[in-house]
Amino acid sequence: MKIINSDTHFDFMGKIKMAMIISGLMILIGLGSIVFSGGLKYGIDFAGGTLIQLQFKTPPDIEVIRDGLKTIALGESTIQEFGSKKDILIRVQRSEEKLESVGSKVRNSLSKSFNKEDISIERVEMVGPKVGRDLREKALLSILYAIIGIVIYISWRFELQYAIAAIIALVHDVLVTMGAFSIFDKEFTLVIVAAFLTIIGYSLNDTIVVFDRIRENLRRKGKSTLTQIINASINQTLSRTLLTSGTTLLVVVALFFFGGEIIHDFSFALLIGVLVGTYSSIFIASVFLVYWDSRR
Repeated sequence: MKIINSDTHFDFMGKIKMAMIISGLMILIGLGSIVFSGGLKYGIDFAGGTLIQLQFKTPPDIEVIRDGLKTIALGESTIQEFGSKKDILIRVQRSEEKLESVGSKVRNSLSKSFNKEDISIERVEMVGPKVGRDLREKALLSILYAIIGIVIYISWRFELQYAIAAIIALVHDVLVTMGAFSIFDKEFTLVIVAAFLTIIGYSLNDTIVVFDRIRENLRRKGKSTLTQIINASINQTLSRTLLTSGTTLLVVVALFFFGGEIIHDFSFALLIGVLVGTYSSIFIASVFLVYWDSRR
């Protein structure tokens, strides 16, 4: 199945400067947001603390909930709606209480302003600061190990410059997605690390398809320059790229809008990652190959 003929002649390499400006701006805006926000917004998994999810029979007033929690001295807390206006998520930075007692304590403190029977405890989760720090370190290592494995694999299958080009594209995708999380005030959790690893795998697969075609065309290049060969290779794989990305996006968009609050951030990461990964496979990875060839 083809949606675009393989003999198209779009001048992708002619748009290199524009692509570099766009990528640079996206990364700078994202990093600027992270710096001005004081870092990424870590979830309970990484920051440690206690999470309590409550469900009310009628939509409650968040300010009334906040006033009620002041009486039990749980420390700084964040209160927000979760999915619907009847579901409330309370995040507390730390708590020395047992899980069962924390939920009961919160429910009892709110019984002065709400009917106790109208409040149900959906879940209570607790992560200590040491565990959170350990999980954060392991999450970063998992991404690092994935990148090292990719370098070894591509260097073996292709050449070193292809591996470096692929890693630059992957780092670009991760930085842009991470910046989007900061801009839209999304939480960075273990689930999001899984999404990042998925993005790395997806983007790499798309990049390798283009690299494979470039290698094939290099064997019969004739008088063509590397820039012309890369342009031809991207055009030849464009139909496959659009079909793969398009069908993936259909699923991710469905998850984003209809998957529920639990996987909302996960699907958001995939949505940004698939779009940016497709873009980087066409522009970012290929640019480095042209640069490497010109330096050599």
